[in-house]
Amino acid sequence: MKSTFFAPLLALAGGAFAALNVTGSTCTVTPLETGSNGREPDDTPQILQAFQQCGQNGKVILTEGLFHIGQVMDLQNLNKVDVEIHGTLRWSSDIQYWLRSSIGVEYAQRSTAWRVGGQDISFRGFGKALFDGQGQLWYDENRSGSNQAGRPISFTLWHAKNVLIDGITWRQSQFWHTFVAYSENVTMTNLDMNSTSNSQWSTVNTDGTDTWNSKDVFISNWTVTCGDDCIAVKGNSTNIQVSNVHCYESGCATIGSLGNPSNVADYVDNVTFDNIKCTHSSNAAWIKTYSGTGHVRNITFSNIVAENVNQPIYVTSCIYTGQGCDTSRLPIQDVRWINVTGTSRYNIASAIHCSASNPCSGFSFENVNITTLAGSASPKYLCSNINGQATSGIPCTGTCPAGWPQQLTGDR
Repeated sequence: MKSTFFAPLLALAGGAFAALNVTGSTCTVTPLETGSNGREPDDTPQILQAFQQCGQNGKVILTEGLFHIGQVMDLQNLNKVDVEIHGTLRWSSDIQYWLRSSIGVEYAQRSTAWRVGGQDISFRGFGKALFDGQGQLWYDENRSGSNQAGRPISFTLWHAKNVLIDGITWRQSQFWHTFVAYSENVTMTNLDMNSTSNSQWSTVNTDGTDTWNSKDVFISNWTVTCGDDCIAVKGNSTNIQVSNVHCYESGCATIGSLGNPSNVADYVDNVTFDNIKCTHSSNAAWIKTYSGTGHVRNITFSNIVAENVNQPIYVTSCIYTGQGCDTSRLPIQDVRWINVTGTSRYNIASAIHCSASNPCSGFSFENVNITTLAGSASPKYLCSNINGQATSGIPCTGTCPAGWPQQLTGDR
């Protein structure tokens, strides 16, 4: 027999209530309209209560309207739950709270505002759900710094299995938009992300997504404007399929970074980026590792279109540091670039520097046709330490020095 339960969780001055309506195994949450003492309301408690009551073998519905999120949400051990989001979730502007309280996620001391784990989970936004991180506050506070401790990732899948994320829009994310960690069989489709600074300070670290210690991840039909990596496949990621993505002002399609710290092996296997468009981006189809341990194997970049991209194809064994470029113990093998076309901002179409101690092998170009934006000269293809280069289809026009930069400031 189904039961109906109406719970006003927070009574406010003036008689406004946060409504959690429970009908059987379905929890429906309606946002508060006003807060107390002139402050904005906090809808977090009722949302957490909804997941507590209906997060296993149930459904959670967030109705239309504006939900104010003032606290971290740590939702682990979900099981067989469908989540419908019809409204806007806006994270609070209390930067000091988030710096103190965001949830650690192990990787490089990163943390998150919302962590979701369990199995058989779906989050559907129907093209109406909007996650508003109020990121401009973070960009200005961070002042173009890198990896600020406590600055939260918007949404993290954590030890999650059999997950669907569909139809959600992000605007002005606090940090990375999404993070997939220790998870498997994850499908993320029809997502729209845009984090753009309107001040002198850049967004920095507003990646679209990063996978780490995960397998069987399927990403399709995304539009991302982020100022950093659009889709980044990090260490111990296997069977990652990315298709039909348009990346603006980003690092576009990347493997890495990997190999840091050097005593922890990072392995990446079986990754495909297909039908990716990179517009006004730093790079298009590229691989970045530190001089660490592990390997990169069986990577395909196919049907990649570069529009005004700084340096479309780039491979380095010593990203950011320029150290140990030729002593890396992280070999890169079996990488294919197929149907990569478009324009490079300067006169470098490709720069590949592999470690002299572990040369790259199994590299190939097929129908790679990149022209310079100015159209005034044939672009250069720089290469170092590629086994089998003569039969790879890579038209090396010169040597790529160790420590070659990820982004250029002009023709070289």
